[in-house]
Amino acid sequence: MSSVILSEVNLSFGERFILKSVNLNLPKGRKLALAGANGSGKSTLMRILIGELKPDLGGVVREKNTRISYMPQSGVQSSSLSLHPRSTVYREVEKAFASDAALENELRDVEQQLAGHREDSPELTRLLERHHGLQEQLEFSGYYRRAAGIERVLEGLGFGKGEFDQQVGSFSQGWQMRISLARVLCEGGDLLLLDEPTNFLDLEARTWLEGFLQETAAGVLVVSHDRYFLDTTVHEVAELYQGNLTIYPGSFSSYERKRIQELEQIAEAYEQQQEEIARTELFIRRFRYKATKARQVQSRIKALERMERIEAPPVHKRLHFSFPQAPRCGRLSVRIEDLAKSYGEKMVFANVSLTLSRGEKWALVGPNGAGKSTLMRLMAGRENADSGTIRYGSGVQLGFYSPEEVENLEEGKTIEELVTSWAPMEMVPHVRSLLGAFLFRGEEVYKAAAVLSGGEKSRLALLRLLLQPANLLFLDEPTNHLDLQSKDILLDALKRYSGTVVFVSHDRNFIDALADRVAEAGGGQVLPYSGDYAYYRWRKNQEEQETVPVGLSGSMESPAIPGASQQLRDQSKAQKREQRRLEREEQELLATLEALDSEGSQLEHLLAQEEVYRDGDRVREIKEQLETIAGQREGLMKRWERVDKQRAEI
Repeated sequence: MSSVILSEVNLSFGERFILKSVNLNLPKGRKLALAGANGSGKSTLMRILIGELKPDLGGVVREKNTRISYMPQSGVQSSSLSLHPRSTVYREVEKAFASDAALENELRDVEQQLAGHREDSPELTRLLERHHGLQEQLEFSGYYRRAAGIERVLEGLGFGKGEFDQQVGSFSQGWQMRISLARVLCEGGDLLLLDEPTNFLDLEARTWLEGFLQETAAGVLVVSHDRYFLDTTVHEVAELYQGNLTIYPGSFSSYERKRIQELEQIAEAYEQQQEEIARTELFIRRFRYKATKARQVQSRIKALERMERIEAPPVHKRLHFSFPQAPRCGRLSVRIEDLAKSYGEKMVFANVSLTLSRGEKWALVGPNGAGKSTLMRLMAGRENADSGTIRYGSGVQLGFYSPEEVENLEEGKTIEELVTSWAPMEMVPHVRSLLGAFLFRGEEVYKAAAVLSGGEKSRLALLRLLLQPANLLFLDEPTNHLDLQSKDILLDALKRYSGTVVFVSHDRNFIDALADRVAEAGGGQVLPYSGDYAYYRWRKNQEEQETVPVGLSGSMESPAIPGASQQLRDQSKAQKREQRRLEREEQELLATLEALDSEGSQLEHLLAQEEVYRDGDRVREIKEQLETIAGQREGLMKRWERVDKQRAEI
């Protein structure tokens, strides 16, 4: 069986140990996730497995003819995967079969030699045996079926057949990474080493890759920050912690639960040992120079020397980040009607209608290029539609995030200074914790904005948005550049957020946990589903089985039921009229409340002025006005709550 075995492998950089006596057996068919904190040595371990890096001590055994296919982390250049910008997509992926092509050339050469030998030639037997061996190798490798394999992989990763002959240089960096991944998957290695393969993959491509890894007979070692992806593709987790490698059987989620329990036990044992050490050292200091206690002192000194010290586990304090209080707004967040958008001759969508209400969490899903980000930009006012209307509810304040739109940062300030200037007063004491949650740790907080990478700027822009008060958030790939812990912190904050969220994400776990509504873009339409992502998947499966269209437009209203009575249609129209009336009344009430709040603030400001608070009559007059405003405000709030309840019932 093909395999790679690490035996007592040690590696250090300077005085820092990266790997300590690491043992690992990777046979064909074994599927593991490689886990560990940033900088723990995951990529280093992979480089040792492929022979790119040699350990200081220990052995690396690769069984004869074992083929290893390696996909480095996104953005990391690899000479073996370098792409020629003027070559086509198909030709670049076909390079996966370069070694097989060399065998085919050798086969042709052997055939030519056979043609020149007589039947009684002593070389004939050797050439026939070589010819037979080469044919078997090529047949087993799938070389003669490579076209179908390449097509399957490219389509699974999101390429249309019309793109196979396009030049590589015409694609973005993200799509070029997909081409490299396609080549690695087509190599048919006995072992697949994948370092962050889901970066730059949309949800559909990730789902396809999950199926590929489940079906492959190859061994798999994968690093990823996508929990759902790992849960569906691996059977074990190998964790690098303080240089040691430990194997945990089961899914990635079960590993996380078990690891938390272990760290708690280690922390408890560490505290107990520290208390014991403190007591022993106190005894030694107190009785060191007392003759009657000399033997006991020496005994305790030796006990301390023999004691195997427990290393303090990393402190992972669970940070609960909360958004600033969302400004008060009406039940309606945004309504779009008959929206249409095209770029040149390419129509993205037409006749799209959606209604989003306060507090809903909408996931926009659909294949790449279906218009998810375009729809979000239109709803957020970042682009103009060709036709249709977009109407926001009363009191709505927008927030928009996209990794491609990193706001200008004051380059002379450090990361810590920038975030401190953005944070509300109550959050300022927690700035360092917030920065840690978004992967700015240790000395990194003192880096100047001018030297930040694209990913660092994106994380900083996301943090800035989350610190600003808004009640309607548009988030395009908010989990990009975040690790699992940071994703969990962001997810927890968004779940507790009282405002409305519209988001695009390729992280299945994130969508499952956050979305309570789904809108699917595709085919020029946007179809809403009034349920979470699990409900959406169930409905899609039902539709595929029944092949019955759910609706012909993207309207939030239910599709017309054939044979519905005129009475039901009239009732529906009446409900819509009443809903519009209540919306108008709600907007008027909120506008009046805002005016009263402004007037009250002005009166309170007056009370703080010396010439006013020294005038008793003027103070009484202002207090009476404030009491009147408070009474009016209380009445208006009751009316607003009543209107809000009526709208919810409709």
